[in-house]
Amino acid sequence: MAEEKKTEAVETAPEVNLSDVIRVRHEKLAALREAGADPFLITKYPQDTYSADIKERFADLAAEEETDVTVCLAGRLMTKRVMGKASFAHLRDDKGDIQLYVRRDIIGEEPYAGFKKMDIGDIVGVKGIVFRTRMGELSVRATEVVLLSKSLLPLPEKFHGLKDQETRYRQRYVDLIVNPEVKDTFVKRSLILRELRAFLDSKGFLEVDTPILTPFEIGASARPFTTHHNTLDMDMVLRIETELYLKRLIVGGMDRVYEVGRIFRNEGMDTKHNPEFTSIELYQAYTDYHALMDLVEEMMRTVAEKVCGSLVIPYCGHQIDLGHWERMTMLEAVKKYSGVDFNEIASDEEAIAVAKQHHVALPEVPTKGAILAEFFDAFVEEKLIQPTFIYDYPVEISPLAKRKPEDPAYTERFEYFINATEFGNAFSELNDPIDQRERFERQVAERKALDPACKAQVDYDYITALEYGLPPTGGLGFGVDRLVMLLTDSASIRDVLLFPTMRPID
Repeated sequence: MAEEKKTEAVETAPEVNLSDVIRVRHEKLAALREAGADPFLITKYPQDTYSADIKERFADLAAEEETDVTVCLAGRLMTKRVMGKASFAHLRDDKGDIQLYVRRDIIGEEPYAGFKKMDIGDIVGVKGIVFRTRMGELSVRATEVVLLSKSLLPLPEKFHGLKDQETRYRQRYVDLIVNPEVKDTFVKRSLILRELRAFLDSKGFLEVDTPILTPFEIGASARPFTTHHNTLDMDMVLRIETELYLKRLIVGGMDRVYEVGRIFRNEGMDTKHNPEFTSIELYQAYTDYHALMDLVEEMMRTVAEKVCGSLVIPYCGHQIDLGHWERMTMLEAVKKYSGVDFNEIASDEEAIAVAKQHHVALPEVPTKGAILAEFFDAFVEEKLIQPTFIYDYPVEISPLAKRKPEDPAYTERFEYFINATEFGNAFSELNDPIDQRERFERQVAERKALDPACKAQVDYDYITALEYGLPPTGGLGFGVDRLVMLLTDSASIRDVLLFPTMRPID
């Protein structure tokens, strides 16, 4: 029975110059082509199973036990130890790794010589018999090894993993090869999106698509990316939200809609922000923000259970309990954590004075409501570790939310926070076209007063849509990337984006 050593092969010694390694690999490819064995001319291989499927099927196979099952695998050669007439190797495919046992007297002298010349990183096809070695490792005794694609660059760090974070983000393809756990994150990301869609579909929502290229910059505070349409000879912007188009559909009689949308904002970058990201926005006619809080709770519980199997999620050193949610108004939260009761502040001037007393930065337009929001940022947000809804936001920072009938200085709006991070934003949508026009025009005027070069415009077509009648509507938007960060315990948004935005290397 074959025996194997458990140590992995190191194909090149550390002192070997990288350029020499690359040159040798190119020479091997040239020799293959000269011999009429160019691997890049192969178009397919009859792969019929994966490593994980073999391990599951033969989990009970005893040490030194043989099978009569022939399998066809394909994947990347990750280790190789040549020991004279026999060799051990490990193949990595889409579902994991499996050991190969390759003998000269089985595959033939010439194919074995070709196998010995293969490099770590090469893509190979393997046909063979499943067995378990004396050391207890489930393996495939090869009857055929075919080079399907030549790896002209060696894998990094002696094939034990890519550690440099910048390189991992820039070369995600290498990261996925040498750090298999990274792939698990992105498999889970796809599962999260699938479960979000399934949940919303089950609630009667219809998934739709709206324009990514829009005709002008709206008055919202987020800065867009601009481009130019040659045929129409007009400047256009990449969308910063999907909201206004989706609410046009509510006007049109589509009562429950959502979009999984790519969003683009020409702003700063940090562990929670990337210039392009994925959001889900949904709108439901004849409901309000209180009902959407209930929807968020149910959605988060459902997705966590489906994806993680638990409502208690480890995240950045905390145990987050998605089964329990707190609800506070912004006024209540600010009073609780700062001691300042904004109900007792009568004017903008008083709010400015209180802000200065508490060393809170003044917003660009220092109204009482805007200063309340600054107090929230300064004193409250960092305290919100467990899931918390903060609702009833000042009208100054909520241009698309419906005013509270009993207190028009505030709006029917909430955001929800986990681990001191905002995860989503929702409104009882403003459907008064007169009020909406006034807010849009004031917002654009304020933007242009602060930045005369600003090209923001009022979306008057949206006002026209409201004039036809928008029913009472609840709207919710949340970042998919942050949700993936939470459910995969990832500290940075770059860890959950396959190809995050990076500064070009000169």
